[in-house]
Amino acid sequence: MPADKALRQEEPTGQEPTGQERTGADDPRQETAAETTRRADRDTSRIRWLRDQAARLHKRLPLRRRLSGGLAHGVMSSVAAVVAYLPTQLLGLQEGFWAAITAVAVAQTEFGATRTTARDQFTGAAIGGLIGLAAYLTLGPSVPTYALGVVLAILVCWLVNVASACRLAGITATIILLVPHVGPVERMAGSRVVEVGWGVCVAIATVWLVTRVNRWLGVKL
Repeated sequence: MPADKALRQEEPTGQEPTGQERTGADDPRQETAAETTRRADRDTSRIRWLRDQAARLHKRLPLRRRLSGGLAHGVMSSVAAVVAYLPTQLLGLQEGFWAAITAVAVAQTEFGATRTTARDQFTGAAIGGLIGLAAYLTLGPSVPTYALGVVLAILVCWLVNVASACRLAGITATIILLVPHVGPVERMAGSRVVEVGWGVCVAIATVWLVTRVNRWLGVKL
């Protein structure tokens, strides 16, 4: 009957979208992913170019400026390292030289750069300490465990967007997994983080004080 045919034509078929329809729906997503990838590649290239340009400009500074900047940086680093190292025994830190190393690594001639470096150093120590401790407790000390711990520590730094902290994260994991220690490994990991934190605090305080004094005296580095 014509009426029955009309009703059957109006009823939903329940068929899935054709391949062309699915391809058309996926095209915007693929284009968006491709554009995101291209944008990330451009940003990476720009970062590398800016880093290279900054290095070239720094090398073009006159000798007098390099002398004053290097001397100021050296004095601040030395003061921060000594101040960080001396009270470590009183603070109960057995290996205070890590606080001195951290202070040297953090201290910069600019306070803003010092804060950024300090944040990255402490983050790297915390991540490396946690990853190294977890690897030690779950898998036990071994070369494969150490290799995995370093990979995971650096990977986590990249994932939380602090790639500049990956070196210290790997170093901290190395200390926990390779360096012989006396006592529980948890204490060793905690000591590394505390020592780095103490060195970071001393470096920040030293650079802040020097910056204030230079600003009061009108000295420009």
